Amino acid sequence: MPIREPILVFDIETIPDLEGGRRIHGFTGLDDEAAAQAMSAQRLAEKGHDFQPQHLHRVVAISCCLRAGDDFRVWSLGEPDAPEAELVKRFFDGVEKYRPTLVSWNGSGFDLPVLHYRALIHRLSTPRYWDTGHFDRESKWDNYISRYQFRHTDLMDVLALYQARAYAPLNEMALLLGFPGKLGMDGSKVAEAFRAGKIGEIRAYCETDVLNTYLIYLRFQLMRGLLSAAEHEQEVERAREFLAQSPAPHWAEFLAAWDSNAGTAS
Repeated sequence: MPIREPILVFDIETIPDLEGGRRIHGFTGLDDEAAAQAMSAQRLAEKGHDFQPQHLHRVVAISCCLRAGDDFRVWSLGEPDAPEAELVKRFFDGVEKYRPTLVSWNGSGFDLPVLHYRALIHRLSTPRYWDTGHFDRESKWDNYISRYQFRHTDLMDVLALYQARAYAPLNEMALLLGFPGKLGMDGSKVAEAFRAGKIGEIRAYCETDVLNTYLIYLRFQLMRGLLSAAEHEQEVERAREFLAQSPAPHWAEFLAAWDSNAGTAS
């Protein structure tokens, strides 16, 4: 069956929440560089790595891939210098207005928990997102919160049959399917890029992640029988047309990598 309901694939990029770290760990008086180093050292000593817990991440980019009606587009929310509160609000406002099917890669494990915490901090109201039947009885069986429903489809979680030992990285699955995978950056480089003022590069990287995820989602829908082979090819071609028509350098790079990788896929 063709795609009828809005599909919104999303991904976020984050940096450590230095102000939050100062409050929680008592790093009062430390400048940003010193606070970042102190947070990293403390986390490394506690966990053996310096990746901060979800509640100590600050959102610097949210990118989306929307497929609705005749529309297909990939973009990043807000202006490059938009404050975090605006980015998070824009994301949840879109969910509240359109109630799309949300699609992510590890969104249940990282992206959505981070967005929940930041929405709390910024005092946002998102009743339709959280509804499990209080406002709309149908939401009891079709909501964003329940792990085993598809209103939010975390592809990494679903494909692994909800078994953490079977999780696969987005980059590796994209490459296995002949898609470009990650180009030029990964999540570990975002904080450094942000400090260097390279928010445009961060947003471009985030956008390529959501398109990789969307292409995997199309293959998933083909596997589920919700897209026929012909419909799947039409949707893939729609994405390729978007890339061909875009003047942005990262999309030209993405298309070239896609063409190069396609012949190596199983």
